[in-house]
Amino acid sequence: MRAPDSAGPHGPGDAEVPLDASSPVGRLAATVERLRREVVAAQAEAEGRALIELAKGILVERLRCGPAQAARQLTELAEQAKVTPLEFAVEVINQAARDKMSEVTEAFLAATSSTAEPAGESPAVRLRAAESGALAADDAQAVADSLLEQALRPLGAVAVAIWAAAPDGSLTLAGSAGFSAVEAARWRYVPPDVATVARRGLTERAGYWITSLAHTGLPSIGRHHHPDGGRVALPAGTGGRLHGVLEIAWPDPLGPQPQRIVRQVEALAELCAHTLETYTQLAGTGQEPRLLPDAAELMDLADGLHDPALVLVPHLDDLGHLVDFRIQHVNDRFLDPAGRPRAVVNGALLLETYPMAAGESELFQRLERVYATGEPFRAQRMNLTALVDQVPLSAVADISVSRHGSSVLLLWRIEDEAARLASLLQHAQRLGRIGGFEENLLTGEITWNGQLFDLYGRSPSSPPVPLEELPAHAHPDDTGAIRRFLRTLLHRRRSASTAFRLQRPDGVTRHIRVVAEPVLDTDGRLFAVRGAYQDISAQHWTEVALAATRDQLAHTEQQATERNRLTLQLQHAIMPPTQAPLKVPDLQVAVRYRPAETEQLVGGDWYDAVVLPSGMVLLCVGDVAGHGIEAATSMVVLRNALRGLAVTGAGPGQLLAWLNMVAHHLTGAVTATAVCGLYDPARHTLRWARAGHLPPVLVRAAEATPLPLVKGLLLGAVPEAVYEEREVQLAAGDTLLMYTDGLIERRDRSVEESLSHLLTTARTVPRTLDQQLDRLLTYSRSDTDDDTCLVGIRVG
Repeated sequence: MRAPDSAGPHGPGDAEVPLDASSPVGRLAATVERLRREVVAAQAEAEGRALIELAKGILVERLRCGPAQAARQLTELAEQAKVTPLEFAVEVINQAARDKMSEVTEAFLAATSSTAEPAGESPAVRLRAAESGALAADDAQAVADSLLEQALRPLGAVAVAIWAAAPDGSLTLAGSAGFSAVEAARWRYVPPDVATVARRGLTERAGYWITSLAHTGLPSIGRHHHPDGGRVALPAGTGGRLHGVLEIAWPDPLGPQPQRIVRQVEALAELCAHTLETYTQLAGTGQEPRLLPDAAELMDLADGLHDPALVLVPHLDDLGHLVDFRIQHVNDRFLDPAGRPRAVVNGALLLETYPMAAGESELFQRLERVYATGEPFRAQRMNLTALVDQVPLSAVADISVSRHGSSVLLLWRIEDEAARLASLLQHAQRLGRIGGFEENLLTGEITWNGQLFDLYGRSPSSPPVPLEELPAHAHPDDTGAIRRFLRTLLHRRRSASTAFRLQRPDGVTRHIRVVAEPVLDTDGRLFAVRGAYQDISAQHWTEVALAATRDQLAHTEQQATERNRLTLQLQHAIMPPTQAPLKVPDLQVAVRYRPAETEQLVGGDWYDAVVLPSGMVLLCVGDVAGHGIEAATSMVVLRNALRGLAVTGAGPGQLLAWLNMVAHHLTGAVTATAVCGLYDPARHTLRWARAGHLPPVLVRAAEATPLPLVKGLLLGAVPEAVYEEREVQLAAGDTLLMYTDGLIERRDRSVEESLSHLLTTARTVPRTLDQQLDRLLTYSRSDTDDDTCLVGIRVG
């Protein structure tokens, strides 16, 4: 809070402008200022005179003297104490009253005794003057004006609102000060369940303190005038009953307040409660106040109820706080759990008679809340063992608590377990679309429940359909099944069930399942049949839809299997697992192809090893992105295109550049990786290039190393690309390996780790090249079930 402004009569922050007393305007302004000071002084004198007169009355009663002698005694004692008569009068009132206002004053003076007294009237005088003004006011509006001017402006507050709480939870603005008339009119009435600052103050018994309105999303009166200001909303109640809320506004953010200030504001809220106690729910609407029934009328009301009821009145302690409720009356429907007569219960305290009410389901707290706010409380299936004698010790009841005047009516209805189970059964039948029946075969009497009439599409006033007439109401194709059902039930006297199509009078056909059992007498003769019908139309159509879905899935699976079979046939026709050896002097060539283990993962891996017309040997491996027949056909296109392009005698870099154009323009823009090499048998050299593929591995003298990477983009990514070439000189005994990633790829390892394992395995050189390729496939750690192509050459 900020300290009160002492800028003079012009108001806080106003700068005094010297007036020319000789001018007409100056003389008029001086006259107005003089009259204003006289009015303020007169008001202060009137308020002080009321306090002094009250102190005189206290001295007359205490000293057993007359009014004149009491006045002289007051003046003399004030002179001896070196205080003004008004301040001494307030001290006399505090000593005599010993109320909350005097306690607040003592605490405030004790906290400020070590510091200099601020200029102006003391807190005691201000609080008693505010109390005097509030008690003398004829409405809540005057109380708001008095509180703001006498007690709250010195604390830095700029506005105050007094809210009256109605039993329905609504709030009515009983009085306000510091807010504009337009703003007050906008906030005249707040409906129930609307969250505002004032309502938070009503629900939080310790009050609701807000540092700044900007920190909360709750609306409040005057919010747009002081959006960053602090707010306090305190419940205004007496005797455990809340009558409304006192809301105070500050222009600036509000920090933590000393305890003396908190207690002073709480005392003002209690002062408002006495005023709101006489404020009716319909104040300001132009209607007459509603007369609430007293305890006698409430007792008559309770006696007319068919449920147990208690009429409770508040029981207060010496300080006026609610500590219990006294049982004013119990009706004749009430049965005491301990067997005590109603005469003993009447007049007793609730918690002394039924101590379990303090903790069970917060019953006593609910009673306190209803009495404090007037808002009724309703609850279903609430445990109420404190007031009900029931075995087992668990009673479930529907509770109703309401306040009428100063009394509280508590009533409950014990839930009938049998009725509850019957209700549950009825709901289950309705949700399951089940209708029950019973047919007496001796008397012909038939009993249907309401749900069965709905299933048949018949009016409840129409006669039920006997079982023997059931075929007439069913689809002709279901007659045989119904007759077998009736023969089993009526002649063999065994339980039976069947499903049929019911043709209703409204033309609707429903799929029904009927289940029935025979009822035999003591002599074993059949005399009745009982059972149930269930509408299974939704289940039937669901099964039809599922069957159609299964057929469609089976057809789709068959198509996929056929598609994969054709893909495998195409791939195996072009890419056999092995190839006939090439006849090249001083050179061994071997190839391996391992198809995917999963048919759905048939891919586009390919290899090729062929002797060109020039005597050069074309060696290549490649991998088309994707799986399925599209990948396989794209592989065929690229493999055959590379064979045809190689006849031109171009180098591997140029071949890959042309193959990139084929992949981009002539195959539906597929992408692929590849390694292409041309081996010269005469010079024992290999020229090679790569398109986004792993480099070949050279095995020499029990060491395996990958060839250095050369630049080359994967095939089909761009319309035109340039591929770098490298040449490697091979010696006798050298082995060169080309492979696709299906040989090394793992889900849980990086490419570098998988390649390192391949190099370790390749260092072991078996006697023949075929054995070496088979060993690489055997010890491969790949776990992706992808195709694998492997080409190896060994210089002889």
